[in-house]
Amino acid sequence: MERKETHASFGGVQEVWRHKSVSLGVEANFAIYLPPQAKTEKVPVLYWLSGLTCTEQNFIGKAGAQRVAAELGIAIVASDTSPRGVGVADDDAYDLGQGAGFYLNATQEPWAVHYRMYDYVVTELPALIEASFPVTQQRGIAGHSMGGFGAIMIALRNPGRYRSVSAFSPIVAPTQVPWGEKAFSAYLGPDRASWAAYDPLELVRTAKERLPVLIDQGLADQFLKEQLRPELFQEAAQNAGQELILNLRPDYDHSYYFVASFIADHLRYFKHGEHGPPEGNWYADSKCTTWFAQRVGGKIISTLDSLQDEMTLLAVKTPYFCEALTTCRPMEQARAKMTLQSLYMFGHHLRR
Repeated sequence: MERKETHASFGGVQEVWRHKSVSLGVEANFAIYLPPQAKTEKVPVLYWLSGLTCTEQNFIGKAGAQRVAAELGIAIVASDTSPRGVGVADDDAYDLGQGAGFYLNATQEPWAVHYRMYDYVVTELPALIEASFPVTQQRGIAGHSMGGFGAIMIALRNPGRYRSVSAFSPIVAPTQVPWGEKAFSAYLGPDRASWAAYDPLELVRTAKERLPVLIDQGLADQFLKEQLRPELFQEAAQNAGQELILNLRPDYDHSYYFVASFIADHLRYFKHGEHGPPEGNWYADSKCTTWFAQRVGGKIISTLDSLQDEMTLLAVKTPYFCEALTTCRPMEQARAKMTLQSLYMFGHHLRR
């Protein structure tokens, strides 16, 4: 294993390494951010999967995750998106071949020999990270676009392996959209029955673990209606009794500007879960327009509109995961409003 880059960042270090991958049959790069806490103790690790055309560099250079990771004591590992190099099959299109591995194990030629990103992300890379760096086996997985698909698919297929799963703008219905149909046809063949093993819409119906899924989706995303279709996963999740936190963000597109705007929420979600830090004084702040997601009736259904103008909750001077809750049941809607009002009043009391 060879270290290619090292950069001091927020008291920790951002590194890029290169190693010979058994799963991929070629050398592969990965990036790892180690927070300052890793100098003296092992820390939990979040695995990040990037989208089409990306490498390990996109996330570490554009998401701005290092500051919050340093605050929380989280390591972040960003893999490449496909095998690469001389002799690795490729395609002239951006959405197939190198840069578009789709985090599955290909069964069709010429892809099968190298395109085994599922094995690499699920088994080989974590084993390497845990043997080589000061991290625990407390793992989370997250991603963007194709990587969001990979994160959700991998979490659903591997009960007990991850403590959290979250995604930005994920391809949640790959068997029903052009990106997914093209990739699955090439990598897995024409038999659509074989696609089900990697289809979140099918996996959510049979999942052995109901790990809550957090999704952020921009409503100005140019791929929303044709390639992403989050409403299909929302429907499948509701039918399966799968807890889903779906944050619909007006004005945000598919870019890393979107990811950078909300990556802190996803890191805190991995660290603390949907209910926030186990300890700490809560207070209210009226200078923010994000929203707190409060569990009501055991389920969070979707995020659409605010419940109270310009109110958010912060924890110990650090902005925390905040989202509004809307439900289709009037009683639960009323209960949500009462809960938020109570927290708001309690917060004002703490500040006095």
